[in-house]
Amino acid sequence: MNRNPERPLTIDEYRAHGGYEALIETLKKRTPEEVRQAVLDSKLKGRGGAWFPTGKKWSFIGKEHPRYIVPNTDEMEPGTFKDRVLVNVNPHLVLEGIILAGFAVSAARGIFFIRPSYEMDAQLIERELKVAREAGFLGDKILGSDFSFDLVVHRSAGRYICGEASAQVNAIMGNRPRPLKEVHMADTGLWGKPTIVNNVETLSCVPHILLKGPEWFKGLSRSPNDGGTKLFCISGRVSRPGCYELPMGTPFSEVLKEAGDMIPGSELKAFLPGGASTGFMPTKFKNLPMDYESYKQTGNPLGTGAIVVFDENTCLVGATLNLIEYFARESCGFCTPCREGLPFMRDLLRRLEEGEGKEEFIPMLKEMAHHMDSSYCGFAPGAAAPVLGLLKYFEDDIREHISQRQCPCPCPGPETPGLS
Repeated sequence: MNRNPERPLTIDEYRAHGGYEALIETLKKRTPEEVRQAVLDSKLKGRGGAWFPTGKKWSFIGKEHPRYIVPNTDEMEPGTFKDRVLVNVNPHLVLEGIILAGFAVSAARGIFFIRPSYEMDAQLIERELKVAREAGFLGDKILGSDFSFDLVVHRSAGRYICGEASAQVNAIMGNRPRPLKEVHMADTGLWGKPTIVNNVETLSCVPHILLKGPEWFKGLSRSPNDGGTKLFCISGRVSRPGCYELPMGTPFSEVLKEAGDMIPGSELKAFLPGGASTGFMPTKFKNLPMDYESYKQTGNPLGTGAIVVFDENTCLVGATLNLIEYFARESCGFCTPCREGLPFMRDLLRRLEEGEGKEEFIPMLKEMAHHMDSSYCGFAPGAAAPVLGLLKYFEDDIREHISQRQCPCPCPGPETPGLS
């Protein structure tokens, strides 16, 4: 992506690299149906973790008006920070993608949903929204066309569950932010009207697709089933944690190399491929292409592509406990498996970590983790993913805790940090 290492790109800098040309061309020559088809042909899939084809999602838009676009920048998934980087680097790329999505589904209004700890980013977007309006790219009859669209920023109340699309819509309306699986968002979303919720990274791909074409976008990918590049976050025991743009299907080993490899003196033990709601993967998967289909075959989702790396001195039982503590706190409490099951697993993991573990804890954790599939929404199965990864690939670590009556790993300190 175009970037200035010191600050966000201005609108003039963005336009100097072809910014807003896709919007100008689209308003002159394309119909909403043609935009939707181009995005479908590009094989762009949602970058928020669901990996649903974006063009197909847009094609489901209901017939009623008004219609809404909700760019999702909640990003409460531990280990994930790609959207914040994108907003800070190139805010007008984000805005152009949102406006084009609005055109594609004939929406008149967008609501930019952002987490409260991203306050500086919210202020940045609000500032650049004003700049875009003054330049004629937002508001009534954009650039003299028949298309009118505007955008406002909505600050989240700050709960993980608000990142789920239907819970996010509930939160915007001032309702309890719980998922709504009985409604179809493209028909009945905000205030009962057709609504499209897309991740900010997904929307930022749209200007490139329309400017350079679906075939060009597909050609960027190393995966035959996906188009484009991916922003991979990587953190943990790596030399240069950060956000790296690489082709879809790039193996984890190459992302790790981009991040300067492991911290000197440390050895790779495991990694989470897509944030806290994915399972631990052992080193045998380090050359697996990071794309949706490849990870689907392992039974572990790719998620947001936010990689967290662990070395041989990291206690994976302790890391799993840390994650389950987070998910148990963030549960909306609506359904029993999530509300009761997560604290139950947290208690077992805590007792293992404190040297009170028993052999029967292993089948109990397995059973409870699988019960999470009976929950109302995808929150609980995602929360259980690290537990299932621990049980599948690192059960010996659990048994060491039981046999030694204590955590056998070095205590986390300045040189051996745990997952925070």
